Amino acid sequence: MEKIEHSQLKETIYYEQLPNGLKVYLLPKPGYNKTYATFTTRYGSIDNHFQPPGKEEIRVPDGIAHFLEHKMFEEPEGDVFNKFSKQGASANAFTSFNRTAYLFSCTENVEKNLQTLIDFVQHPYFTDESVEKEKGIIGQEIRMYDDNPDWRCHFGLIGAMFQNHPVKIDIAGTIESISKIDKETLYTCYHTFYHPSNMLLFVVGPIDPEAIMDQVRQNQADKAYEKQEDIRRIYPEEDEKVAQEKVEAHLSVGISKCLFGFKENRIGLSGDDLVKQELATEVMLEALFGQGSELYQSLYDEGLIDDHFGYDYTLEEGYGFSMVGGDTADPDQLLARIREELPSIKETGIPEETVDRIRKKKLGNYLRFYNSPEWIANQFTHYRLNDTDLFNIIPMLEQLKSEEVNKRLQEHIDWDRFAVSLVRPINEQ
Repeated sequence: MEKIEHSQLKETIYYEQLPNGLKVYLLPKPGYNKTYATFTTRYGSIDNHFQPPGKEEIRVPDGIAHFLEHKMFEEPEGDVFNKFSKQGASANAFTSFNRTAYLFSCTENVEKNLQTLIDFVQHPYFTDESVEKEKGIIGQEIRMYDDNPDWRCHFGLIGAMFQNHPVKIDIAGTIESISKIDKETLYTCYHTFYHPSNMLLFVVGPIDPEAIMDQVRQNQADKAYEKQEDIRRIYPEEDEKVAQEKVEAHLSVGISKCLFGFKENRIGLSGDDLVKQELATEVMLEALFGQGSELYQSLYDEGLIDDHFGYDYTLEEGYGFSMVGGDTADPDQLLARIREELPSIKETGIPEETVDRIRKKKLGNYLRFYNSPEWIANQFTHYRLNDTDLFNIIPMLEQLKSEEVNKRLQEHIDWDRFAVSLVRPINEQ
């Protein structure tokens, strides 16, 4: 077991890669009451076209990663949620574009809950009848999100940006796509992506790392896994330009919703390079649209935005995009102001003192987040699956220069890669 010291943050990570390929990371937090564990596979909604090791390439129905996540909680003897509940734990799971995570938190029975987590994720149980039943349940979920204006606006923008990449497809799929899912395809996806060599286990809390690692070693030694070669994931070519400049929907809302952003052209990064670009872009977006910016204040004073106006930046190895916006009484005027103001800011650049102020603010936020076991577990897993380390963020942020932030300003703010998603009230049709 490797011991990794992060002296600046006074944290020690314990790491071991087991013979079957599973990567295990443990972070003891003496004095904490809660233990939080995540068991994650590098498999998400974008992985709908792939070649399983030693087999022909296949294309599977959209939404199958999310569907599989739902089905994993079912066992012959009943629902796994009930087992966690009886053991004093709260369990959950989520599917994103590129990973599926199963998790629990508890203040007691840590070893028992960890055993339950690992065992149910490594023991799939699907029947034809249960798969058909699940189609109805997930179908209701899809219809619910179709009526959710925030969700529609969010995925409307991603769909406007991307022409071919599967990130444009709703994580849950569509009613039509999930109707094509069957038990055999679920097992194919499971055996391809749920091999231990494609997974990561992370446990944080008041734990004994030696005891927990011994437990995980024994658990995995009792299960037979053959060595698996790399999975070939197949993604379509994607043009730099957006698919559509603007998309609109009309729903039952009292006020319009407006999201806009820029499709990232600097992709293909991993490791620390990915994190550096992420940090520089987030500082740039804060300088443009954060509550301390002149643009935010002027838009707020003009009544074009409220205090829920914000931004987000997503960067993965194969895609990236910024997303800015919120509720607005006049989306057309808001967009006109954005197009009017950004060119002059791009021309003058972001002052060094502004970058320094935002950088210090973000450092404070990160240091506060490091007190949250949930945040640590989810963010550590996210960065580890991108071949970098959550605990490298603080030193990288400390070293961030205004030149890097302004370079991002020039690269990212490009009107050829600008898209808009609007949700307007029905009476405005």
